[in-house]
This record gives sequence, structure tokens and C-alpha cells, in this order.
Amino acid sequence: MHPNPAFRQTPTARNIAFAREIGFGMLCVNGPEGPIAAHVPFHLSPDAAMADLHLARSNPIARAGLPIPALIAVQGPDAYISPDWYGPHEQVPDQVPTWNYIAVHLRGTLHPLPAEALEPHVDALTAEHEARLAPKTPWTSAKMTPGAMPRMMRMILPFRLEIHAIEGTWKLNQNKPAEVRARAATALCAGGAVSGPQRIAAEIRADLAANPPD
Repeated sequence: MHPNPAFRQTPTARNIAFAREIGFGMLCVNGPEGPIAAHVPFHLSPDAAMADLHLARSNPIARAGLPIPALIAVQGPDAYISPDWYGPHEQVPDQVPTWNYIAVHLRGTLHPLPAEALEPHVDALTAEHEARLAPKTPWTSAKMTPGAMPRMMRMILPFRLEIHAIEGTWKLNQNKPAEVRARAATALCAGGAVSGPQRIAAEIRADLAANPPD
């Protein structure tokens, strides 16, 4: 997280809303041989006191001697900022490149959950994200062949991050004058950057083109 206080003034409620909206982050713990990370979807409780998640049984974090201190880093949009975008050098001299980004860290203690917590967690996580796809009819596990879902869920385990602190960095050139920030925003829009879902779709298509089926 960037230490500059100018980038860390976002209210906690907005940081929570951002983490809830993204719902995906990098879970990090210290393992016996060094840091371990896993990329996980999570379900944030209404009061943001806990985040429920699941891991594959084979994931090293699942065998890391829990409970253990942990962090979920929730990454938002990011962009390279060229010094040229701030304005003419004679008006805004001696600028350097930087990177703007939004990120929220959920810090706490990771606990294993009992096996019976897995199904409600998966259902809640799925329902939350399916609801965002309206008017599409939500997918539910009832659509699966009887016995298929329990068989697949034997491959994963439920966990809970008990959240002790929420930290956000919204690095959006707040340390520069308003007119300079506005010029950078205009230049970013002109670049035609694509959103996360669009980028994933493009990567899928590129991979399909590079690896056509036999």
C-alpha cells in the first residue's frame, strides 16, 4: 500500500464497498519456506467482519498450520501515467512516470471452517455473483446431475478470514493540481483502455486462436 497519506483518505465504508464489488483477491500468508499466495473469490459478511472463501485441498495454504495471520489484497483498475499527460513541460516541469491504481487490503486471521460450512458458503458466493448478471436466470446447483456437486466439493475446503483491519489506497494523482489531474484523465480516456471482463474475453479469444482444437 502506498504510504503517501494523500492516497489513503478514502472512507472505510467505500473501501468495504469496493472489496465487496470486486469479490476476488490474492490471499497471502507466511509459509514455512516463505510467502504463499492464492487467488480466491470471497464472500464478505454484511458487517465486513469476516470474508469466507474456499481453497483446493492441495493448496499449500490449506496445510499451513492454521489459524494464521493472513491478508487478502483486492486489486482494482490500474494504469500507467505518462508525464506528458500533465501538460507542457514549461507549465508542469520535471514530472516522472507513475502508476495509478486502486487496491484494498483485508488483514486478519485465517481459520479453517467445518466441512458443513462449505455448501452454504458456495451457495452464497454463487448467488451474489449470479445476481449481478440479471436479467439472466441465476444458475444454481439444482441444475446439476444429482450427486455431481457433492463429488466436486470434496476437492475444496472452506475457510474464513476474521478481519482485523481494512486499508485502502486510491492513487489517483491527488498530489497534483486539479487541472493537471483532469488532463491525465482525458489522456487515459483517449487511450481506449478496456475493462477487466473485456480483457479476459480478449485473452480467451487469443488463447483459442493460438491453440485451436484438433
